[in-house]
Amino acid sequence: MNLRLNRLAEMVDPDSRLADIGTDHAYLPILLVESGKISHAIASDVAAGPLENAKTDIAAAGLSDQIETRLGSGLETIKESDQIDTVVIAGMGGKLMVNLLSEAASRGVFYPTLVLEANIGENTVRRWLMANKYEIVAEDIVYEAGHIYELIKARLTSEVHELTVREQEFGPLLLKNKTDVFYKKWQGQEAYYQKLLANLNKAREKDLARIKEVEDLLAMIETELGGEND
Repeated sequence: MNLRLNRLAEMVDPDSRLADIGTDHAYLPILLVESGKISHAIASDVAAGPLENAKTDIAAAGLSDQIETRLGSGLETIKESDQIDTVVIAGMGGKLMVNLLSEAASRGVFYPTLVLEANIGENTVRRWLMANKYEIVAEDIVYEAGHIYELIKARLTSEVHELTVREQEFGPLLLKNKTDVFYKKWQGQEAYYQKLLANLNKAREKDLARIKEVEDLLAMIETELGGEND
């Protein structure tokens, strides 16, 4: 089983009532139920094809009684009677992830624990968590098959847990323990934004606001890569 999946599984509390949104092949619920960490899960996907794959893999694992599949968009597939306490959303963009969480929030639905892995826009996810009174309790960053993934675990609380702009961008807990993968990611991002800034400056009509935004981000990245860690 791959590294990203194992790290996601580690973030799930034992005996959780779990829903995996955008489950694809249901690899995570299968791993968690097979290991005995949880006894039941909902595997949900918006697309019929992936959900059929999930059903096939669940049946092959002999877990059809313990992992239920649901077809539908985002968190709309979860019912109150499911008593879900942990939602996993992994492998989609941060903006889409926030849209799904916001749709549930608009119905007054907030889940006690979220385990999230956005493949882009992690800062957007952290801002949503902060605005909705979630506390980030664990973070991880992994490199696998040419990709870098940031994993975030958050718990619902009764108050806002403020994050600085720096913490929103880089991750409050990732900043406390900068791994080789952390440096690898941000060296890549530094090169990307340097190229972007050069292109913005070459434009006939300069987008000054965007230029300033990229310059500020580059300054933050350079500070972190310089080894400063306060």
